[in-house]
Amino acid sequence: MNRSKIKTGVYVCHCGTNIAATVDVSNVAEFARSLDTVVLSRDYTYMCSDPGQDLIKKDIQEHGLNRVVVASCSPLMHEPTFRRACQEAGLNPFFVQMANIREHCSWVIDDRQQATNKAKSMVTAAVQRVRRHSALTMRQVEMTPSALVVGGGIAGIESALKLADAGKKVYLVEREASIGGHMSQLYKTFPTLDCAA
Repeated sequence: MNRSKIKTGVYVCHCGTNIAATVDVSNVAEFARSLDTVVLSRDYTYMCSDPGQDLIKKDIQEHGLNRVVVASCSPLMHEPTFRRACQEAGLNPFFVQMANIREHCSWVIDDRQQATNKAKSMVTAAVQRVRRHSALTMRQVEMTPSALVVGGGIAGIESALKLADAGKKVYLVEREASIGGHMSQLYKTFPTLDCAA
């Protein structure tokens, strides 16, 4: 897509005081407005809340946003939330990029100015990255729930048994002529003096 046609919206979350206590979120949002392709930037108390998501949806529809950057907590926690919100507004969910300014800034940096500067850098990187994203589509393919375990020692045998108990078809591969690994070479095991074989 032509850079002039990219319209990015940046949303900076306070996360209550998790982020806002250390990062000057309004300053980060104001800074984001100056970035290339950014047409809109806001900060909000809880971006993951229903009103926060509605704000993103409304902006996508009213301002024609085709890229979204959310500076908040871990993508592991809320990336699906923001992707779903953008998809509901008609935007491909893969045009969303998150910047983790909670775990990577506010929780690890005590100095407010330093944390704010790092958050600005992370938002800049996210804006640069999201403009290079391509529209993707999810698809489902059939799969066979099976596993390959390499090595027929004690760990390999135990892994294969656990996978088989979980209902998976298991292929156990061992390069030697028999399984058991080093354990099969022992006579008895301590402390019970059980036969190793």
